[in-house]
Amino acid sequence: MDRPLFVVGDVHGHLAELTRALHASDLVDADGDWCGGDAELWFLGDFVDRGPDGIGVIEFVMRLAEQSGGRVDALIGNHEVLLLGMHRFGDRNVPGAPTPRSFARSWLLNGGLRSDQDRLTDDHIDWLTSRRVLTEVDGHLLMHSDTLAYLEWGDTIDEVNEAVRDVLKGDDLDHWWECWRKMTTRYAFRGPGGGAVADELLEVLGGREVVHGHSVIADQLGVAPEEIDGPLRYADGRVLAVDAGLYSGGPCLVVELGQDDQPARDD
Repeated sequence: MDRPLFVVGDVHGHLAELTRALHASDLVDADGDWCGGDAELWFLGDFVDRGPDGIGVIEFVMRLAEQSGGRVDALIGNHEVLLLGMHRFGDRNVPGAPTPRSFARSWLLNGGLRSDQDRLTDDHIDWLTSRRVLTEVDGHLLMHSDTLAYLEWGDTIDEVNEAVRDVLKGDDLDHWWECWRKMTTRYAFRGPGGGAVADELLEVLGGREVVHGHSVIADQLGVAPEEIDGPLRYADGRVLAVDAGLYSGGPCLVVELGQDDQPARDD
């Protein structure tokens, strides 16, 4: 790896905390402008909901991507699908669902903020719907959700990204709902067989380790979010979880990958 590689998990509208964490990692200056040189920074999705300024987070990341001398980019998470689904379909019921289901209902139940919807622009939508859901960087398979559901869209990273992008560029409510449902699933790598599951996924998609957000580290460990001070390596060392539960009182982790001295807890 020729340049430092960093990842950030679920921000959920907490722009001030994100800015402070990136400043502490010498990636942005005191004004929030990029100062990380040629470093590469990936956000793993869930910019919005549950926190005060989801659109502010999106605009901040978009601006960093334009400023960076290295690379700043982002995956989308399930909450981006929820935000966009709410914008596109509102309270339309999903056809054929056993009980009434709509993006509006799920958006409200999952911390949706009217201020995010009101401030959402075509530029935001175009940027979000052109992001990937998977990428591999220097052997690190980056994904938002700790799920195998991505494989239902394809057998390669490109196939998965293209399939999801087609859904998000289209108007099929069923397909959108399935995208939201798949990306909400989690815990594929937990338990005694988690390492083998991770190996199977890596064999298909590539990479030597999985790096994900979505599932809060404190929930996996059964501790308070305030006790988390680093990422969680688990599943026989094959998986790294980086979501410290910022919206529930945990820290905003900026994790440098490929660093043996990076503080991490083992499951």
